Amino acid sequence: MRSGAAAGPDGERHVALGERLREERTERGISLRELARRLDVSPSLVSQIETGKIQPSVRTLYAMVSELGVSLDEVFDGGAAAKSGAVQIDRAAGPVQRAAARAVIDLEAGVRWERLTTENERDVEFLFTVYPPGSESSAGDALVRHTGREYGVVLSGRLGVTVGFEDYELGPGDSISFDSTVPHRLHNEGDETVEAIWVVVGRQR
Repeated sequence: MRSGAAAGPDGERHVALGERLREERTERGISLRELARRLDVSPSLVSQIETGKIQPSVRTLYAMVSELGVSLDEVFDGGAAAKSGAVQIDRAAGPVQRAAARAVIDLEAGVRWERLTTENERDVEFLFTVYPPGSESSAGDALVRHTGREYGVVLSGRLGVTVGFEDYELGPGDSISFDSTVPHRLHNEGDETVEAIWVVVGRQR
């Protein structure tokens, strides 16, 4: 994992992500060691994520939010409105999410998620995703699985997608859909950054 939170706005986002995860954990009365045990990772890893010293992989973030019973919107927004069921809307923008004002989560190896909605959309995660060369959603021997169904379209670069025992390579304009309960992995083994639109529907907390 990438160590050290960067200075400036990106660093602030990194720390905020860890703080939000820690808040959700403590609110539920789960100790750091207990959460680490449930995730089958070291307490040190959880601690470093919560303090913003390292960024979680896609796989680890999904495992953490699933174990804590929260949505990605609660992570993006800090939790208060999402937990109350309130809709988060930028009143100045209305339904339009301006590119410069997107909520951002930076993950391991430079993977970046930008939320494409101005509000907390129940049961839908609508994301602009970035996978730099050499990045991946999880290690090759530790695929991701969760509830829901995924839809993606690649805008630039070439994205490797493993679904179950099948491997696919998607170029600009190519799209894919699959059941998220099937173990899967996204990876960029090329030398060009991948940008893609990704949607997850029905991921239960």
